[in-house]
Amino acid sequence: MNIARKILLLLLLIASAGNAAAAETRSATDIVRDALDHWRGLSSHGEMTMTIHRPDWERSMSMESWSEGEKLSLVRVTAPQKDRGNGTLIDDNKMWTFSPKVNRVIKVPSSMMNQSWMGSDFSNKDISRTDDIVLEYDHTLLSETEEEGIAVYEIQSIPHEDAAVVWGREVLKIREDNVMLEQRFYDQDNVLVKTLRTLEVAEMGGRAVAARQRMEKEDSPDEWTEIKMDFVEFDVELGNNVFTLSNLRNPRD
Repeated sequence: MNIARKILLLLLLIASAGNAAAAETRSATDIVRDALDHWRGLSSHGEMTMTIHRPDWERSMSMESWSEGEKLSLVRVTAPQKDRGNGTLIDDNKMWTFSPKVNRVIKVPSSMMNQSWMGSDFSNKDISRTDDIVLEYDHTLLSETEEEGIAVYEIQSIPHEDAAVVWGREVLKIREDNVMLEQRFYDQDNVLVKTLRTLEVAEMGGRAVAARQRMEKEDSPDEWTEIKMDFVEFDVELGNNVFTLSNLRNPRD
């Protein structure tokens, strides 16, 4: 082996050791935070389809979404026509909805954050994707496994004693590339209530993302809601008027 190849091998070994050390020092809290940041990016714009399934009927809605940082997001229904224009605006811990049928912007009170979002199996809180799980929970790494050659971390998240949250605990499965594979929600009696599963991972916007997710309630296995990402781009420049009540009511195309 010549000197140049020896030097190259040494550099590769040093880099591998550095990456391993970095992985070992990433705490369970860091992994959860990184997963949220990975999904949102600095900003994002996307299109998605939400399908609500019940034993005797099923309906789908097309939506467009925008997000910026940790606190701002907007989702608007684009189809079918009868639902077109329905929207949800989130600014930190505040949420508003708009319905063209009644032509009113309504602020969602905190007491209704756990209510169904647009008739789906997702709650208003689920859609907000706020940093509450990072700030108000303690996180413990339960296990590290491997799926298709990718490390997967299972993390238990238990809320602080004074946290204003409904769940007794949550259990997350997150890939080493920050894709959330599963999120299980348990009540205060440690009974599993519902599970969010990633059914498909795809490359979008220059990164691997959860392209299709399904929310299922444990006591109603025949009822579920899927959200499928049709398109998403990250770190995009958004106008100053996107996350406003005026734009929620009257979209600027």
